[in-house]
Amino acid sequence: MSIWLALRISPETQQLVKEMCPRDNCRTQNEFIERAIRFYAGYVSGQEATAYLPPALASVLRGTVQDTENRICRLLFKLAVELDMVMNVLAAGMEISDDALRSLRGRCVQNVKKTSGSVTLDKAVEYQRGGV
Repeated sequence: MSIWLALRISPETQQLVKEMCPRDNCRTQNEFIERAIRFYAGYVSGQEATAYLPPALASVLRGTVQDTENRICRLLFKLAVELDMVMNVLAAGMEISDDALRSLRGRCVQNVKKTSGSVTLDKAVEYQRGGV
């Protein structure tokens, strides 16, 4: 069901509608205005923001995020390999009790949480030498 709505717009806006109507493949100015209203209502409500981005931009953003995710995954894998190597070298050369190891793990978990992952070798050496 259609409802007639009287609309007063400036001559500049009316000219803009006339120019943009064919570019948006609209058959009528009414169709263009209706699409514009729906678009703006969706934008204001903030729902499904990607629906209002040009498809090319959304595709580029998706690709960039995917590339970044893949790069981070590869770097984390390499870091895990290096860390495993370091742990195996240390384990081969150290004698540490199961209790001391459990205690150290708990302390390290708390330290990582407290510092948001910003741990350094300097702080570890300071702790092992009796510092805080």
